[in-house]
Formats: sequence, structure tokens, C-alpha cells
Amino acid sequence: MKKRNASIAPAIVAGLLVFAAGARAASSAETPLKNFAELMSAFESGAEVRAVFHYKSMTLTIDGKVEEKVPDAVGGMALKTWEFFAAGAVGNPDSYVTSSENHLIRHPRYGTVLNYVKVSVAASGAVKILAQYLDPRTFKVEMDETFTTLIADGANAGAAFFYRLD
Repeated sequence: MKKRNASIAPAIVAGLLVFAAGARAASSAETPLKNFAELMSAFESGAEVRAVFHYKSMTLTIDGKVEEKVPDAVGGMALKTWEFFAAGAVGNPDSYVTSSENHLIRHPRYGTVLNYVKVSVAASGAVKILAQYLDPRTFKVEMDETFTTLIADGANAGAAFFYRLD
């Protein structure tokens, strides 16, 4: 009897894992957010928002100079912590929402650095991504890049894609 129960247990566990994976897949539908109003609606309702950035299709500025060669890279992040600023709240001409995160990474050229990324999205649909590598001991900026684009809405050349996870 114990032998039979032992052989059924893996099947039950496997069934539960398949059920859980199916439930997760069913509950994580992605809805593209195609403008600032949709993005803010998702944030204000407490929905999880993720972003995907196609850097090659953006404008890259380093030290105030627009670069002609933009890396062929794609990045993404969950926008878990965010802040909204109405026009004029902090001297800003346009309303915007911002989110940031940082991670300790090992970079082939810079070594171990803090990878800091800040995303700002203006009510106009303009997107600005600040990417910096910081020395984790001194916080000295080792690399400083700013990418600009628009929210991708399917009709423009925007390279910042935002998704609401339902």
C-alpha cells in the first residue's frame, strides 16, 4: 500500500505544478499601454507594469553630445516603485511619472558596478532613460548615458514598450 501511494505522489505533485503554471499563465495576460493616460491608469489601479526598451531605435546622448552609434541592445524592467509629478510640482513644465532601480552587476569593461536605471515618462509621451554605472564603494559615475524616445503606440517610431500585467 505504501509503495502505491509513493508512486502516486509524484504524479499528484506534477499535476499540481502543471495546474499552478497554467493558473499563472492565465493570470498574467499582458495589455500594451500605448499612451501616458493608459500608463497612469495602470499605476493608479495598482497593476503591475513592465517595460521593454529597444535602445538601438532611441537617441543616445553622452556628455551632452548626441551619439551616432547606438548599441544594439534591449532591456526591460518591472516598474514597481513610481512617483507622479503634476506640471509645476517640482519646476517641471510637463506632468511625468518616474521609476528607477539598481542592481550590482559584473561588467566586462567596468568590473563590478551598480547598474542604475531611471525611467521618466512625460504626459506628452516622451520617454527618457538614464543609465549609469556607479562604483559600489565610492558611488563615482563610471558610465553615464541618456536614451530618449516615445511610448511605442504602433503608429510612431517609439522604442519604449509598456505592458500592464493582468
